Amino acid sequence: MDNYIVSARKYRPTTFNSVVGQSTLTTTLKNAIATGKLAHAFLFCGPRGVGKTTCARIFAKTINCEHPTADGEACNECESCRAFAEQRSLNIYELDAASNNSVDDMRMLIEQVQVPPQVGRYKVFIIDEVHMLTTQAFNAFLKTLEEPPAHAIFILATTEKHKILPTILSRCQIYDFNRMEVPDIVNHLKGVAEKEGIAYEEEALSVIARKADGGMRDALSIFDQVASFSAGNITYKKVIEDLNILDYDYYFNLTDSLLKGDIPAAMLTFNEILRKGFEGNHFIGGLAAHFRDLLVSRDESTLPLLDVADNVRQRYSEQAKRCKPQFLYRALKLCNDCDVNYRVSRNKRLGVELYLIEVAQSAQEDAPGCGLGPTKTLKPIFSHTAPKKQEAPKPAAPKPAPTACRRQWSSRARCGRTAKRSHPSGAAEPDAAGETPRAHAFDSQNHGGDAPTAANHGARERAGLCRAAEATARQSLRGCRREPLLAAIRPLAAARICRHVGAYAQHDARSGSRQQARHCARGERAGDEVYAADAAAGGAISEE
Repeated sequence: MDNYIVSARKYRPTTFNSVVGQSTLTTTLKNAIATGKLAHAFLFCGPRGVGKTTCARIFAKTINCEHPTADGEACNECESCRAFAEQRSLNIYELDAASNNSVDDMRMLIEQVQVPPQVGRYKVFIIDEVHMLTTQAFNAFLKTLEEPPAHAIFILATTEKHKILPTILSRCQIYDFNRMEVPDIVNHLKGVAEKEGIAYEEEALSVIARKADGGMRDALSIFDQVASFSAGNITYKKVIEDLNILDYDYYFNLTDSLLKGDIPAAMLTFNEILRKGFEGNHFIGGLAAHFRDLLVSRDESTLPLLDVADNVRQRYSEQAKRCKPQFLYRALKLCNDCDVNYRVSRNKRLGVELYLIEVAQSAQEDAPGCGLGPTKTLKPIFSHTAPKKQEAPKPAAPKPAPTACRRQWSSRARCGRTAKRSHPSGAAEPDAAGETPRAHAFDSQNHGGDAPTAANHGARERAGLCRAAEATARQSLRGCRREPLLAAIRPLAAARICRHVGAYAQHDARSGSRQQARHCARGERAGDEVYAADAAAGGAISEE
């Protein structure tokens, strides 16, 4: 039994023309070889499996070829080319920087650079995964990279260019390798299948190419795996079964259910997907890609943007005609929100099911002219009660004009405050009848006297407001400031609070709290200012 060689090694390109998907870079390298304008250092960077190391080896073989072709290709017949093909060439030195990343390794490399080639013109040093070198190793290698011997050429290969020092980048010619397109990978897989005598379906090769994510090495590895599973007959069903890929049919059937508003069918489809072992975020990502492909398929000019087989592209075009753009826009927006919230959700399945319900609701047509909601509503989960009619507000009773009794009460109240401010003990002096003004005021509130009903009602409101202000003052006495209180309550309550704050000043002074006493004294002065403003306004506070 012969030794088996994987397709990625067996069908590795040996010439620039056989490199897939990098025509711009290979043309540049061939022209440089044909004209003899070779740099001393190159940097090949790009994703995995796109041909960086392969192009480096082809370049090293071609510059040492004894009889190169006119277009810059190696002859593959001279001694140097045969030695390269048989992997016995001494002109190519490969170093894995992932395991040789120290300063000592760089010193050994510098020593080998000084030795000229025995056969050929150039000695090529290929350093793979160069971003794994330490900073000290880069610094030790810097001088040799900048001014190497005439026979030395360095080719650095990496997948992470941003990790390389800028001083290294400035000394190299940089070549950026692109990801391979799906059609290019499919065509290459067709050639490999024909050489190996393996039957295939183009749709199956398209799935393999999309799974490879732009890398030829990954595509060839998957191809070998599927070829072994299918016993030399690669079909679409075998590929999705072997690679555990979510089939297109799930997304097409689920979209049909959402367009019809069939929530039970959508739930059952999602449950079947979960039973096959797929995660919810994988399902959401695939459904979002499906909606994106439907949006692209609505226009015939954008159909080539779909990297799928022709029969699948036709199915997309047919289903896209049944989807309105508004539905696709809403579905993509909801899908993005679900994908973001999925990572932080505790009940992930419920979140995806709610998303499916919302998409199904957005698929229903809007009612003509109203714009408030769909004409076909789903069966409600929660019972909704009709909103209560708001009663029209009752017109406010007109404020009665000040009467003679009310003006008389206000005058007596002002007299009481004047007497209270002039009395040494802080209490109001009795009038001629032997009663304080406050007693007269409350007597008018309780017994009526000569005041009308509206005046008595206003007096009761003022008395209640004063009592509420007194309670507020006692609660907020400690650490309060007079500005918020004066701004938050009515002027009459503010005046009463300030007077009560001043009344507590003597008690705090006796208890030894000088700071609080000063604070309360400021409140007393504020009360005097309010009363002074009231007197200047002609008793506006009492009239309020």
